Amino acid sequence: MNPGGKLPITFPRSVGQLPDFYNHKPSRNRSYIFTSREPLFPFGYGLSYASFKLENVRVEPAEIAPNENAKVTVEVTNTGDREGDEVPQMYIHQRVSSVTRPVLELRGFQRVHLRPGEKTTISFTLTPESLALWNEEMKRVVEPGVFDILVGTSSAKTQATQLKVTAK
Repeated sequence: MNPGGKLPITFPRSVGQLPDFYNHKPSRNRSYIFTSREPLFPFGYGLSYASFKLENVRVEPAEIAPNENAKVTVEVTNTGDREGDEVPQMYIHQRVSSVTRPVLELRGFQRVHLRPGEKTTISFTLTPESLALWNEEMKRVVEPGVFDILVGTSSAKTQATQLKVTAK
C-alpha cells in the first residue's frame, strides 16, 4: 500500500504566521524578521513512496470570452519505482480585477493512479463559474483580464501558464 493523501490545511512554521492559509490576499505579510514566510507544510502537501513529475501545463484556447470554457491539461509521470497516487491541483489567480482576489484559488484537483514509469495526461475544465468573482455591486461576473493558471502537487509547488479573458 502506498499513501497518497494531501493536506487540507496549511501548517505554519511558527505561531507568528497564524492564521495561515494558502488563499491569502496579495498584500498580506505575516513574517517576523529573520524568519521565513513559507509554511512548514503548504496546503495540498503530501508524501508518497513513489515520486511524480508534472510537466507541459497547457491551456486551450489561450484566449476566451467571459462566457466560454477553456481546457487545462498537464502530463503526470510516475518517476519512482512503486505504484502510487498523485493528486494534481489547479489554481487560478487573476492579475488585475476590480476587487482584491486571493493569490491562489483552488479550482480543481484529480487523483491519478500510475505504475512505475507510466505517464498520463489529465485535464481540467475552466468554466465561467470558476473564473467569476463577486464585484462591487455584489454581482457574480467574469472580468476580462489575464489569469495565471497554476497546476502542481501542492499550493507551493506549481507550474504556470496564462489564460486571457477578453471582452467580446
